[in-house]
Amino acid sequence: MFDSLQDRLQSAFSSLRGKGKLSAADIDATVGEIRLALLDADVAVPVVRSFVAAVTERANGVEVSKALNPAQQVVKIVNEELVTILGGETRRIQFAKTAPTVIMLAGLQGAGKTTLAGKLGRWLKEQGHSPMLVAADLQRPNAVTQLQVVGQQAGVTVFAPQPGNTGSGDASGDPVAVATASIAEARRTLHDVVVVDTAGRLGIDAELMQQAADIRAAVTPDEVLFVIDAMTGQDAVQTAQAFADGVDFTGVVLTKLDGDARGGAALSVRQVTGRPIMFASTGEKLTDFDVFHPDRMASRILDMGDVLTLIEQAEKAFDADEAAKAAEKIVGGSFTLTDFLAQMEALQKMGSMSKMMGMLPGMGQFKEQLANFDDREIDKIKAIIRSMTPAERENPKMIDGSRRARISKGSGTQVSDVNQLVSRFFEAAKMMQQMAKGGGMPGMPGMGGLPGMPGKRAGARQKPQQKKKGKRGSGNPAKRAAEAQQQKKPETGADAFGFGGADAAADFELPKELKDLM
Repeated sequence: MFDSLQDRLQSAFSSLRGKGKLSAADIDATVGEIRLALLDADVAVPVVRSFVAAVTERANGVEVSKALNPAQQVVKIVNEELVTILGGETRRIQFAKTAPTVIMLAGLQGAGKTTLAGKLGRWLKEQGHSPMLVAADLQRPNAVTQLQVVGQQAGVTVFAPQPGNTGSGDASGDPVAVATASIAEARRTLHDVVVVDTAGRLGIDAELMQQAADIRAAVTPDEVLFVIDAMTGQDAVQTAQAFADGVDFTGVVLTKLDGDARGGAALSVRQVTGRPIMFASTGEKLTDFDVFHPDRMASRILDMGDVLTLIEQAEKAFDADEAAKAAEKIVGGSFTLTDFLAQMEALQKMGSMSKMMGMLPGMGQFKEQLANFDDREIDKIKAIIRSMTPAERENPKMIDGSRRARISKGSGTQVSDVNQLVSRFFEAAKMMQQMAKGGGMPGMPGMGGLPGMPGKRAGARQKPQQKKKGKRGSGNPAKRAAEAQQQKKPETGADAFGFGGADAAADFELPKELKDLM
């Protein structure tokens, strides 16, 4: 979503690189580019004005003039101001002291409230809570049925005492009564969180506001989350302000952050309404949902990556004990295709590969390659491995030509695909084993092993250096005999510096000139 803004900001910063000192003209030119970038991204004009004013004031101050790298200091200032307008600190759900905690969802029709209810319910369940979704949207056709399906997919209980609009007539039922009854039902069934899905409209109207206000008055929610479509641009800010005035809400949830819109709503809604952004939805899957972190979002916009989120996703997908066992197998040279398949399956649990790669710093320059990456390639690899017998997975060396032909037919791939997978597996296993044992990166002389891994001991035998072609021995017979005797000495005692160990050190003679100085 922030690709366009990211490119414009990087272009603005590029003119600052390499300058040891920034003039007022340099800062004005950069700030002007930042202003255009924000306006082009559909950021609200008042937000752009306050942001640019803050950056200009700080950039012209002492903190930049006395910095060792003024250009990087300006980027730091922009990053900190972005964090500020996005909310500053991560805002968490405030749970009630006495269960159940009531969370009410509000917003326009089409913003994704019903799907978000399922995502939120699944997320709460992962956090150790027992959520219950409430179908209080009785106006939109089949909204109740949709929530029931989403709730089933998320593994969360859905309270739907009234069918609502089934598509054959007008809306029926009382949403306020449904919301009120859900509290008693949650207490009876021991659910500690209630998520109320309310109706929306295509636009702001008095009926919508009144119904939302009535539900809020009836259930007294602990949190009222305004669900907003991040692709709606300037209209999103106006809608958010209208809901803040008419219903009031405690937090914002941004949906469709994976879209191709310019993303100005995310940078505007917090500043305009004064309400924090609490969650973000980044896809259609129920797992594409997480807590909104202002500092991490600012880092993504500035192409600094989001390594913390990547680590958190990895911790959820990979079992620590299994990862340790896999590392031991790599070191011992017993890593098999069965282990590789397990790693691929865990990797897929983290989400799209292109999204994960996009969280790494500096990946903004590879947007096109990431966009063209096909996640189905991992499915092809899994299909090939699953078409192998258990013996073939444990010992890929036994996969000859006839076996490769059978595997390709079983997986629906080409023989060349099987050949490529097997050869790359051997290469990767060899490289990882070499790195783990201290051999360093292949093709990179002088690189040691991985920190903490068993490496070569100091007294290990060193490979003798070959004599240079054309080198002649000494013309002195006695000295030549000494050289021949030295070459016959075993090298098992060689030290880490190649001098030949303690014996060689004892035989080592300093030049006469140095002896005279000692």
